[in-house]
Amino acid sequence: MSDGSSETAIFLGLADNGERQWLNLSRANRHGLIAGATGTGKTVTLQGIAESFSADGVPVFVADVKGDLSGIAMAGSPTFKHADKLESRARELGIDDYAYSDNPAIFWDLYGEQGHPIRTTVSEMGPLLLSRLLDLNETQEGVLNIAFHWADEQGLLLLDLDDLQAMLAHTADNAPELSTRYGNVTKASVGTIQRALLTLRAQGGDRFFGEPALEIDDFLGIDDQGRGYVNILAADKLMRSPKLYATFLLWLLSELFETLPEVGDPEKPKLVFFFDEAHLLFDDAPRALQEKIEQVVRLIRSKGVGVYFVTQNPIDIPEEVAGQLGNRVQHALRAFTPRDQKAIRAAAETFRINPKLDVAQAITELKVGEALVSTLMEDGSPSIVQRTLIKPPRSRLGPVTDKERAIIRSISPVEGKYDQAVDRESAEDVLLAKAADAAATAEEVAQSSREEVAKRPRKTTSMWEKAGKAAAGAAASSAAAVIAAKVTGRKSSANPAKTAATAAAGTIATGIGGQLVGRFVRNLIGGLMR
Repeated sequence: MSDGSSETAIFLGLADNGERQWLNLSRANRHGLIAGATGTGKTVTLQGIAESFSADGVPVFVADVKGDLSGIAMAGSPTFKHADKLESRARELGIDDYAYSDNPAIFWDLYGEQGHPIRTTVSEMGPLLLSRLLDLNETQEGVLNIAFHWADEQGLLLLDLDDLQAMLAHTADNAPELSTRYGNVTKASVGTIQRALLTLRAQGGDRFFGEPALEIDDFLGIDDQGRGYVNILAADKLMRSPKLYATFLLWLLSELFETLPEVGDPEKPKLVFFFDEAHLLFDDAPRALQEKIEQVVRLIRSKGVGVYFVTQNPIDIPEEVAGQLGNRVQHALRAFTPRDQKAIRAAAETFRINPKLDVAQAITELKVGEALVSTLMEDGSPSIVQRTLIKPPRSRLGPVTDKERAIIRSISPVEGKYDQAVDRESAEDVLLAKAADAAATAEEVAQSSREEVAKRPRKTTSMWEKAGKAAAGAAASSAAAVIAAKVTGRKSSANPAKTAATAAAGTIATGIGGQLVGRFVRNLIGGLMR
């Protein structure tokens, strides 16, 4: 027997009754759940499933909350202290071709320390997710919405936290006018939001906002052997700021949903997304945000994306979301408290009944590396739950070394693309320029006549001049990255011409109407350059 995935399914393990348990690739976008108490084997199960997806040409995204999932990039070793247990499990499952192997991986890190930085703009994040991230109340969220709306009206790009803070200060200065147009805006509410932004900066959250912003297609790569890339987010440091972690992953899901085309039910997913510590997504989430989560999870499967929630306790997942998780791997739970007992009953009730198995009792008796498994069959119905020995991974159990991480990062297909931040003209610069122009003009009026001042050329550079300067600067920066890559012998995905076009388009957008225009101009220029 082989533990390798077939063209249509991934092998999960061997049931008590001798049946091999499979995860159908054509049903893998119907989402799933991996649950169980600490130390029961969740992470090892996740690693084994992720590497099987990769082997079948399905890209994977996984958050590495403890640092040990990074080992998926390296082959396991017979000298590993628990290698005998892995090999014994393989023999027990009848796997006759078990061999250690690595997986193509890309390391990411919001802080840019253990992987390529991931950035988005404040505008792309939007006021709803930002309000959750900043822990704002309903009134403060309303003020933030007004600031976003007013920025859109004025064609101001909100790229980073400096832009947002400048826009909030501008909002406070114009509070009477805005209150008349949109509703009550108080300086006290603006001040509260500003203080929350300072706290976010102290947690390192400012590194997440800016450019170049992440392109979702970079998560969908396939290597030259046809294996899907495993995108590993270094989240050990990020977990110290749980709201930033949860908000980031929800933003990423939303971006996937909004960016990817409809594909219905493909033969295999375009991407599988593992959401570890999933309870953080739902903790203290306001109803509006919960509804957004439910909507994204319900609809994103039609984009070919499978979402797998990984959590200690299955009742951490709201019923509206849990009802959409068709593929389930339930490791052991402990019945120490009334809440634990409730979780056991809830988990048992979600499975299709097996008359030969007392599911509630089995959940408390499962050994490490053993789980209750039920997956969607080809006709879409859930399989009967079976007590199953889970297959061992072929990659390393444990973290990569710093040297290994650096080497993997240096040969990454996106090396050089995101590592250098770009700071182009945005809301902060425009507002500062307007303030400086206003002050200079007021001084000139005081020293001469208003008519004389009106005759002089305007102080602000035209948007087309700015676009040319932005393009030249961005192209020079991108060209330097390409030259550096050639000198070091490493690959670089930097493209001076495209970078110049993007920078120019963004600057034009600032002048004539915000991000939607920016996207249009970028698409137009990009089309001309193909």
